[in-house]
Amino acid sequence: MIVKTLRDVKVGETATVVKLHGEGAVKRRIMDMGITKSTPVYVRKVAPLGDPIEVTVRNYELSLRKADAEMIEVQ
Repeated sequence: MIVKTLRDVKVGETATVVKLHGEGAVKRRIMDMGITKSTPVYVRKVAPLGDPIEVTVRNYELSLRKADAEMIEVQ
């Protein structure tokens, strides 16, 4: 089974968070930004070199590093 992460989502698509990977403070920081299970995330832009990724979560815009986006499993 192939796991799809937020980094794999194309610009203009919306994905739903299935699971957050990571440990301790990193996971807590992602959750504090409003990215939790069952939350829809819309990918607005990706920088030319792929880092950061700009998303819309809970009606606000957020920039995420690629490393953080890889910890967010989506469907």
